[in-house]
Amino acid sequence: MTDRTIAVDYLARVEGEGSLRLRLEGGRAKEVELRIFEPPRFFEAMLRGRSCLEAPDITARICGICPVAYQMSACHAIERALGLRVDGALRDLRRLLYCGEWMESHALHIFLLHAPDFLGYPDAIRMAKDHRATVETGLGLKKAGNAILGLLGGREIHPVNVRVGGFYRVPSRDELETLLPTLEPALEAAEATVRFAAGLPFPAIEEAYEFVALRHPEEYPMNEGELVSSEGLAIRQESFEEAFEEVQVPYSHALQARRRGGGIYLVGPLARYAMNRDRLPPRTRRVVESIGLEPQVRNPYRSIIVRAVEVMLACEEAIRLIRGYSPPDRAYVEPSAPFRGGSGAAVTEAPRGILFHRYDIGADGLIREARIVPPTSQNQARIEEDLRHLVDARPDRTDAELTDACERAIRNHDPCISCATHFLRLEVERA
Repeated sequence: MTDRTIAVDYLARVEGEGSLRLRLEGGRAKEVELRIFEPPRFFEAMLRGRSCLEAPDITARICGICPVAYQMSACHAIERALGLRVDGALRDLRRLLYCGEWMESHALHIFLLHAPDFLGYPDAIRMAKDHRATVETGLGLKKAGNAILGLLGGREIHPVNVRVGGFYRVPSRDELETLLPTLEPALEAAEATVRFAAGLPFPAIEEAYEFVALRHPEEYPMNEGELVSSEGLAIRQESFEEAFEEVQVPYSHALQARRRGGGIYLVGPLARYAMNRDRLPPRTRRVVESIGLEPQVRNPYRSIIVRAVEVMLACEEAIRLIRGYSPPDRAYVEPSAPFRGGSGAAVTEAPRGILFHRYDIGADGLIREARIVPPTSQNQARIEEDLRHLVDARPDRTDAELTDACERAIRNHDPCISCATHFLRLEVERA
């Protein structure tokens, strides 16, 4: 069997720009490089010297698809440094905002980026000619999520109403209830999406993932909980850096995360579901049981089902939160004592998985150091491992077939490449 090198210059239907290089020798994958080549944006360096109150708005610009995740991780980390606790209705509003982001992000991936792989189309535009209703369902779900972001966040992309301690303005009950006529049919559409995804054709593949996610004592996690894994990890969010480390690879403008001492892992919907299936709300749980979805999904292609489950969960949670809402007395909480400087770290669940932020803040309220670990940089090594297994299982495929199969395998994980590229180490030497 001849040696081959396969280069995919631009990956199709993923968020951001990346490429793939495969080197096959003797029918085995000798080198697998998922290259993230978007220019690094140095957000961590950009935050130094800025007020800690600016961090939520600055970090939201890292991604136009999941800005809420960056705002929430920033707020929680800074609030821990300031000694703030946000609960009650303000906490519920944050969870509602996160529901909107999960809905719009997952719907975009399921219907426009991922479904064409299963239905045999090169893109969603051509798929829409034969499956117009399917694409319209996806656009409707995304619109419902955007409606939450628009009302609660001030606008649909890069919300401006989020701040440390809460919000700049909170909605009235009447304002929130205007979302219900959109969300109630969205919940029906989300249930139909779960059943649609469960009926797609999947290859028979199982991967030995170590799942890592948040786990909350009472609810399916978004903003709070401890970090757990399927291999027995159970730590506080603030201990993230004690359990995980990052390494620089020469071919990528993004660091790759590992378990300390070695070992790669997976974050995102498959991990959240595996570690929190018993936290699904009632209606979503019944649908999961009716389709016979296994407690741990280790087939990466079936991730489309789990994303659909999370869309339904987000719709169900959003309706519950709106119906139970009573406006708080204040839009945000403030520190009760003078701030003398400190450090705070937090993890929240972005659509693609855990997102870690840490801030070291001086007594003047200015950020001395910032650390951000996005989900895609944590999944990058695991995606490469999936690709290695894919190539080794069928090395006899033509270059075109192998290219198509590898792109599909990458899309299983919905990588947000742009999120990862801000995260290159910057070293400056001055004479």
